[in-house]
Amino acid sequence: MAHEDMTDQGPSFHADQVDSGQIDTLVAILDVQAQLPGIQRMRHWAHEALAVTAGERALDIGSGTGSEAMAFAERVGADGEAVGIDPNPAMVAIAERRAAAAGSTARYVDGSVYELPFPDGHFDAIRCERVYQHLDDPAAATAEIARALRPGGRVLLIDSDWHTSITHPGDPAVVRAISETLLANTPNPASGRRLRGLLVAAGFEIDDMGSEAVIWDPGSALPLYDEMTERAVAAGAVTAEQHDQFRADLNAGIAVGDYHLSVTMFAVLAHKR
Repeated sequence: MAHEDMTDQGPSFHADQVDSGQIDTLVAILDVQAQLPGIQRMRHWAHEALAVTAGERALDIGSGTGSEAMAFAERVGADGEAVGIDPNPAMVAIAERRAAAAGSTARYVDGSVYELPFPDGHFDAIRCERVYQHLDDPAAATAEIARALRPGGRVLLIDSDWHTSITHPGDPAVVRAISETLLANTPNPASGRRLRGLLVAAGFEIDDMGSEAVIWDPGSALPLYDEMTERAVAAGAVTAEQHDQFRADLNAGIAVGDYHLSVTMFAVLAHKR
């Protein structure tokens, strides 16, 4: 069975479709998103909950620009192993350059969550953020994570639930049409609410759960809204005039500080029995 495997940071970036001309834009978006207070709070909670310690082996799936694998490297020290894996070779190269510049021991590999290039039971801890929303077979991915973890090993899954997105201002009917287009074009838009069940079905025991309503600022949100509204126009969900009015309304709200752009992210910590 062919699987769809994507980068980890947004509803519309397909790893196999991001060419060299787009990679700089994608990296810029990821860097802006990484500065959002909600993302930072969720990542801090996740690292504290996963509690990686010196000498352990830790894997970050969908490692993107490499920051979270570098955080693992600081925790595991010289006797441990910190690895990031991403399906986009260009992103792996960027993560490697950033790690080298930071003097980090984290290493990065090109690969898929469906076929992790590691032996059975290799890792003590695995982290995976905003990947599941892009997968066509999340159960297979969860089984592969279980295979790569030792008995008692911990996993921390984080993902968005796009049914919880809030956009203000804008005509509610137009906002709803744009949202429905996004949902239709995301393989698992409700992935955040499914993480617990997927882990239980794969034989994990749930240890903790967390959530964060991530408030997006205009700089991080507008590139995604532009793509979403363009898709909605192409699909016939909204007219070009409605698109223009929506963007005008959104821009006007942003100009005076009357706006709200958010989506809720959920995290589940579990261990392998």
